Amino acid sequence: MLFSPGGLGGAGVSGFSGAHAAAAPVVGIVLGSDSDLPIMRRCHEMLDRFSVPYEQVLASAHRSPARTRAYAQEAAGRGLRVLIAGAGGAAHLAGALAAETTLPVIGVPLNRTALNGLDALLSTVQMPTGVPVATVAVDGAANAALLAMEILALNDPDLAARLLAYREELARGRGGEMGGPVARPGAGHGAADHGS
Repeated sequence: MLFSPGGLGGAGVSGFSGAHAAAAPVVGIVLGSDSDLPIMRRCHEMLDRFSVPYEQVLASAHRSPARTRAYAQEAAGRGLRVLIAGAGGAAHLAGALAAETTLPVIGVPLNRTALNGLDALLSTVQMPTGVPVATVAVDGAANAALLAMEILALNDPDLAARLLAYREELARGRGGEMGGPVARPGAGHGAADHGS
């Protein structure tokens, strides 16, 4: 499904999973370039696994700064609660978003240059006091989704329980990086969380 938030003119993708297809997105994923999608799909997969609704847009800090600014400024008013920004090279996207909103912003530095993502990592992590960006590992899109969900889980006990169940699966050597949907605690072995 194509998505154009607040008439910004930026095409994107709204992603939803299972019974949450009608739910309003709470996570906004912003890509600096469509070439970032192969890595950022890991973010989609993890959010889908936990049935957390999200949207995705293309907005570059350098090529479309007005779109980036407007998206960040309108995000909270549209019900988003966390933003995730994936960018490589100069990687100013997460910082540009953080400068325009008080929502938590998680930066995913991407390996897009001969520097193996080190340039993007340093650009994303080195933010001035007062404009924080949480930063995950280079190409760490799955962890960005998990961190976003941990933030959301502060006010969502069901999500918190499912994240704990996921951690327990990892400790038992199950679940892998992606795995299937996470069962609700007490739902029985193999009962997937597809509902609300």
